[in-house]
Amino acid sequence: MNILQFCYKPPYPATDGGTIDMYSIGVGFNNLGHKVKVLTFYSDKNPFNLDLLPQNYIDTYNPEGVYVNLKPNVFDALLYVFIARSYIVERFVSLKMKNKLVNLLQKEKFDIVQIESINLVPYIPVIRRFSDAKIGFHCPNVEHLIWQRIYKNEKRNIFKRWYLKNTAQNMKYYEQSHINDFDIVFPVTQVDAEYFKKMGCTKPCIGVPIGFDIPEDLPEFVEEDNSLFHIGSMNWFPNEQGIKWFLSEVWDKILETSPQIKLYLAGRHMSSYFLNGKWKNVNVVGEVSDSTSFMCSKQIMVVPLLSGSGIRIKILEAMSLSKTVIATTIAAEGIMYENGVNILIADTAEEFAAAVKKLTDNKNYCRQIGENAAKLIKEKYATDTVAQEIIDQYEKLLIN
Repeated sequence: MNILQFCYKPPYPATDGGTIDMYSIGVGFNNLGHKVKVLTFYSDKNPFNLDLLPQNYIDTYNPEGVYVNLKPNVFDALLYVFIARSYIVERFVSLKMKNKLVNLLQKEKFDIVQIESINLVPYIPVIRRFSDAKIGFHCPNVEHLIWQRIYKNEKRNIFKRWYLKNTAQNMKYYEQSHINDFDIVFPVTQVDAEYFKKMGCTKPCIGVPIGFDIPEDLPEFVEEDNSLFHIGSMNWFPNEQGIKWFLSEVWDKILETSPQIKLYLAGRHMSSYFLNGKWKNVNVVGEVSDSTSFMCSKQIMVVPLLSGSGIRIKILEAMSLSKTVIATTIAAEGIMYENGVNILIADTAEEFAAAVKKLTDNKNYCRQIGENAAKLIKEKYATDTVAQEIIDQYEKLLIN
């Protein structure tokens, strides 16, 4: 099977949730003997430089990229609100990408074009015109739900709340209007699959998890006792929002019951709020060169998301490393977890504090949760297993 993987940002290097998702599915397809070609947008935030890519990656995926300026423009953002169109999607409309896609489809025959974001929907007419390929939507989240949850958690700034509400509404209309433009839809959770069906999706819509393998070789490390950590890109609003809430509403309550505990905050694009902030026993690490080494060196992961959709890949990564995770219900949404068995769920400050105390007071219990988490990843999230689920559906499409 010849597959064109059409990406909204470069899948390599796989340094955040979105890139890990895209990269792992491409690896899975390749492992199963299918040919994968990567066509991607790139930006200042997510650069693409062939000279810096490993030769093996280039030989395997023959990646090509088109630059797009994704820096927010206040005038355009407001304009699209007033004309009821999605500014998030419109930023990806590029004549250069259209021409690149046309040339590629005329030159090479693909069985499948897998689209990795709702933002790439404007290119579906081009694909339909110049290719007989079936179009799959490998869907990382329900985009409008992220904006809807952000809007509902914005209590202070009236103008910002108004803008977020309209952005969510416009994106919902866009997703609802185009969800049947694909031949098949693969949300990363069954929760999202059922949601799309309720929105009116009549095409095959199957929840397929993200592929994630347990690392074979772990770096040497010493796990710091009584340590919490969070890692994630802080220019993704739900991460920023969640950690601000955690520091302002949760952290003091944790220190009241577990005064010995320390918190480490890692991730790219830390704002001055975090870099210049002062909180007792909190270390703002910023970007780390090796996320695996960082996570292995700490004891418990906290993921206090208040908004978001899809699945939190950093949670799966931590679980694969046998890390114990405390997360909100929203953060753990879509993961096939058992609360108290392979993860702990906490939605309030009091629940977070109680969970931290329970784990630090009982090291054996903490270790068992992490071991159960790694077992879950091995059984349910293996990369090749997930890729095979998608390939099986594509083969059905091509036969019909």
